[in-house]
Amino acid sequence: MSAPVFLAPAAAFAAVGDVLELDGDEARHAVTVQRRRVGEVVDLVDGAGLRARGPIVSTGDRSLAIRVEAVSRDDDPPLTLVQALAKGGRDEQALEAATELGATRIVPWAADRSIVQWRGAKADKARGQWESLARAAAKQSRRATVPAVAPVATTRQLAGLVRDAVAAGERVLVLHEESAAPLTALTWDDAGQGVWCIVGPEGGISDAEVAALTEAGAEPVLLGPHVLRASSAGPAAFAALAACRGTWNTLGA
Repeated sequence: MSAPVFLAPAAAFAAVGDVLELDGDEARHAVTVQRRRVGEVVDLVDGAGLRARGPIVSTGDRSLAIRVEAVSRDDDPPLTLVQALAKGGRDEQALEAATELGATRIVPWAADRSIVQWRGAKADKARGQWESLARAAAKQSRRATVPAVAPVATTRQLAGLVRDAVAAGERVLVLHEESAAPLTALTWDDAGQGVWCIVGPEGGISDAEVAALTEAGAEPVLLGPHVLRASSAGPAAFAALAACRGTWNTLGA
């Protein structure tokens, strides 16, 4: 059975036998809100994949300590969600579900047809909100990896990111309803290959954007027979990829 997860940067340096401490708001949440007690087994994770597990040996109002009995690293394949900004909080819903389904990186995208716009101080605030949602979703799903949230990208900037990703050996997929290539028909030589899924806004991805991303090396793919909302397309693609590539064929922590 998996154990409750709490974020502790010190988990990056933990070794079996160490007493590892958690403090601040994260410890307060564990002790006061969740009422974790001495003897319960929990996981302290560093947010970058490292996990230290052990029983709680002491608690305070804003502190908690465990004795480390096991140290491991989550083997999450690189999985990037490029999520177009969308109205009604649908982009945030996509981020949360994608995090639960294994996202390791999130790129907000100011697409041509995005009604929502991040500009100036609003961009910093919105990105911070996405980071907070990613942390909460990672903890809820008991992951040791919290997806990094990149700065919002224009289409031109995104094309550059795609070009770099493809040059580095990653595969970039554009979810597009007019594609004739089903995502589930793709073949994979390496189940651990880095994959990007690009999701447009409610109004869809423009022809010019598809052309720019394809020229940069992205592959337009068809997710399925139905047109999904911006909130569900990315997570659905992640689930389909996990099943097709076999990355869910292992036991969790």
